[in-house]
Amino acid sequence: MESWVREQGGSAHSSRVREAGFTEYQMRRAVREGTLERVRRSWLLVPEVDPRRRAAASVGGRVTCVSAAALAGWWDVGAAEVHVALPRTASRFDRVGVQVHCAQGPVPVHPRAAVDPVLGVLFQVARCRPLIEARAIWESAVRHGAVELDTLARVRWRCDAANRLARTVRGRSDSGPETVFVERMRAVGIDVRQQVWVDGHPLDGVIGERLAIQIDGFRHHSAAGDRRRDLAADARLALRGYTVLRFDYHQVMVDDRHVEDTVLAALAQGLHRADHRATGRG
Repeated sequence: MESWVREQGGSAHSSRVREAGFTEYQMRRAVREGTLERVRRSWLLVPEVDPRRRAAASVGGRVTCVSAAALAGWWDVGAAEVHVALPRTASRFDRVGVQVHCAQGPVPVHPRAAVDPVLGVLFQVARCRPLIEARAIWESAVRHGAVELDTLARVRWRCDAANRLARTVRGRSDSGPETVFVERMRAVGIDVRQQVWVDGHPLDGVIGERLAIQIDGFRHHSAAGDRRRDLAADARLALRGYTVLRFDYHQVMVDDRHVEDTVLAALAQGLHRADHRATGRG
């Protein structure tokens, strides 16, 4: 039984454990022997279960929104609280450390599910988070193969924010910072083409004809080899007439004014144009 609960992600409601063919006696014995823990009387957890699943079980709810997105390996916004879905009638639970979502998503959910389904997670994200964060998570879900673009377009979301995301998400960003960068550029009227192949490799973005954008992730350049590889790639792009602007995670996510000013300065110098070098010599 412990193995079965582990296969479910480390937490399961006792009713679902019984549906799987296990008896109440087996559940009590597993708890007594310490291979499983019982939380809120009806939830069974493996001792090392993810803290987000434990928090949801402790209030009798489901992991949802940004917490479920992070649990699935999508873009993680680093939320301090665990986001949990609960019915509006829920009572007698400790709200400390959790953010409760009561809105009904676009798909039915098993009443004893431990985590919201994909479309339910995206629905809660759209309602809960700022547009840039929400788009980063939706893009990440598409890139991870959790949902297809045509599915997003056909869902009856019953939420303006979700409808807007379903119309505009394209699944082209490789990471959250890429989505954030593109959104901030759009906000000032700059179009960024994503995942453009040049020199046999995809660029995170291209502005105009010759301004290449590369966004380094949080753990990028942890090894010297990574740094040398990127320097070589930047040199090849320069020889092909591209100007490369490379930004790291902190710059995109925290120092966005620097990023915006740098791109605007490059555009003012015509670095996005194929003929900018010839113009500069003139």
